Amino acid sequence: MTQPQTIDGHRGCTTCGGATAVGAETAFLESVAVIGTGMIGTSIALSLRARGLQVYLRDRDPAAAAVAAARGAGTIEDPPGPVDVAVLAVPPGEIASVLAESQNAGLASVFTDVGGVKGAPLAAAEAYGCDLSRYVGGHPIAGSERAGPMAASPTLFLDRTWVLTPLSATDPDAISAVVELVELTGAEPVMMTPADHDRAVAKSLHVPHLVAAALAASLDDADDSVLRLCGAGVLETTRVAAGDAQLWTDILSLNATDVAKVLCEVAADLTAAAGDRTQLTTLLQRGNAGRALLTDAWVG
Repeated sequence: MTQPQTIDGHRGCTTCGGATAVGAETAFLESVAVIGTGMIGTSIALSLRARGLQVYLRDRDPAAAAVAAARGAGTIEDPPGPVDVAVLAVPPGEIASVLAESQNAGLASVFTDVGGVKGAPLAAAEAYGCDLSRYVGGHPIAGSERAGPMAASPTLFLDRTWVLTPLSATDPDAISAVVELVELTGAEPVMMTPADHDRAVAKSLHVPHLVAAALAASLDDADDSVLRLCGAGVLETTRVAAGDAQLWTDILSLNATDVAKVLCEVAADLTAAAGDRTQLTTLLQRGNAGRALLTDAWVG
């Protein structure tokens, strides 16, 4: 597989733990195509339109594209020529095929995506023979359990992390163009390798979603005597379980190896705590510490 980009020499880099934040070498973007007008794609389009860019919308569901266009996210007309950047806001399992199709059609000079898994789509893109020199993998750490263009917001990405996963083969101008796009939405671009990204999100996003879904599933046959005793904490803990089941099946399946490792760690902790008061107390105290770290990271 093509190796991750070495980014230490990229102007504006600052290292933060296992990731690197960067600033754009201005490319002065003018036109963008957004393929996929769900909540994320439409939010990107709305944000870029607010900054004065020309945005062209595409979706396999014409009704969704029409709703996004009616909201002011862009036009559903075909661009007159290649746009500066094409954003592939499609499920991770479709990224490679859409990238290949879009590159073959000459849709854009540079391509990026917003998928929650990076390694598997990259391997598929290589198998399709895509031009990876003009492709920068991406993942905005933003969203909600809601879906569709009506759930979109032009401010969704303000002050949020947006991971980029360039490779050694990626053209520096392509990286700069995507960094500029990210910064135009108000997000902070952070560089990671695809493998580091997938390991991190297995713990920070994927397993939490799966555990929330399992907890919510345990309530699917609950009667009123149980439901009336569920407080706000249960609602907060299970909020993400309302996310699109098909999309999350795609995400979790494509990152199955890293997800399984974290699930095994969680299962081991629960097994150790079952029937052992000391282990139970230790687990709860570790939970206190982890929650404090998470809160500090968000407040900080």
